[in-house]
Amino acid sequence: MVMKVYSPESRADAVALCLSDPSHTFEGIGKDLGISRETLRDWVRAERACRGGGSTTSTSTEKNRVDSPPTAEELQAENAALRRELGTVRKENQKLATESDIIRKTTKFFAQEMTCFRGLRKQLAGTR
Repeated sequence: MVMKVYSPESRADAVALCLSDPSHTFEGIGKDLGISRETLRDWVRAERACRGGGSTTSTSTEKNRVDSPPTAEELQAENAALRRELGTVRKENQKLATESDIIRKTTKFFAQEMTCFRGLRKQLAGTR
């Protein structure tokens, strides 16, 4: 069997989907995403272990379990990460706005040049 390699983003999205709603099952989400149930279950166990909450053994009530609210430290860490991401997005937005402005000005310049060139061509055609 070929071992699939998943990007960290797709792995994080799959885990977030599992943890977002207790009515979701590993089997259902795994089928939807094309990930084996056991792989998904391992990812969720690892995430719960990293968070320091929840057991690492599967129970029959695992799919009905509601995760506890995040701690103050988790909220602060998430807030800091979101602020960093916002800063990055704002910088990228500024860069894209600058690039767009340059393209707009360049287009305007070349449109004027083409207009001048057409006028010159008409003048030259009229003198022949």
